[in-house]
Amino acid sequence: MKNGLLLFIFLLLLTCSTQAQQDVQFSQYVFNGLSVNPAYAGYREELYLHSAYRQQWAGFQGAPQTGAIALDGVTDVYTKKVGLGTQITWDRLGPQESISLYGFYAYRIPLENDRRLCFGLGIGATQYAVDGSSRKYVDADDPALTLGKQSTLAPDARFGIYYNTYRTFIGFSVMDLFSAYTGGKIYFGNGTLYSTLRKSRHFYLSGGTVVYLSDDVKLKPSVMIKEDLKGPTNIDLNVFMLLQERMWVGASYRAGVNLWGKPALPDELYKGSAISAMVEVFVSDNMRLGYSYDLTTNGMSRYQRGSHELSIGILFPHNNKVDNTRCARYF
Repeated sequence: MKNGLLLFIFLLLLTCSTQAQQDVQFSQYVFNGLSVNPAYAGYREELYLHSAYRQQWAGFQGAPQTGAIALDGVTDVYTKKVGLGTQITWDRLGPQESISLYGFYAYRIPLENDRRLCFGLGIGATQYAVDGSSRKYVDADDPALTLGKQSTLAPDARFGIYYNTYRTFIGFSVMDLFSAYTGGKIYFGNGTLYSTLRKSRHFYLSGGTVVYLSDDVKLKPSVMIKEDLKGPTNIDLNVFMLLQERMWVGASYRAGVNLWGKPALPDELYKGSAISAMVEVFVSDNMRLGYSYDLTTNGMSRYQRGSHELSIGILFPHNNKVDNTRCARYF
């Protein structure tokens, strides 16, 4: 029955389309799954604060800069059936920027041997903005141009499923559930249309496991498929090693492919790829520090100096003591 349940869930996820190329992207989602799946809320079963900052394509003018702060935990440290969380994310790309705030609810169904099947929902809103004053125009008197800063607020929702055992996890999530924009586009107060801010629904499918190589070394391979049904399908392949329960070191390979044979994608648009090197250090039992460096392997690498990402995670145990011997949290 246990193997049958796991197989059923996995096949169910595979029948769904899987994340995306428009949504905010972090390399270190492997250290905090809340950024890609609302059902992850409460996974560590303690109050957990995580923050990250990403500078993408360093040296490239107008390149993306992204920051996020997330907090999650369980409402009852004994039953652990309900996880709650919140996350605020800020993103800037050229003259465009957005700020989003989400709240997450996860119902965590307990199974045998500390397994959990979790269903999560995220509700929030994003404020999108375009700063016309940051651009230089040939004809500044053109009435179609916005010389100041214009913004609009749009609600949205996310849904996710997360199944984990002591050493394995499978997750599926859907982002940007609401179609809150007129005709799929965003209109600002002055009637100006900015179709560049149009959002698409995004799908994420991920899975991973932990292999014990020795008492001091553990191997964690994982994979994530990201799809928006329009752009290239992104596939992340990750491999990490945990050394003496104090340091994660690893790498990730990200590639864009035309997985579904989308006819609108010419060959040159879906061969982009990147390599990431990551490390996360347990400064103490309660604090983690992470860093990743991404290097784009396509032609764009000649015009920028890679991407940098920093993260900090702080655990607030309910009894002021971290008990990893009870059940280590590898994901």
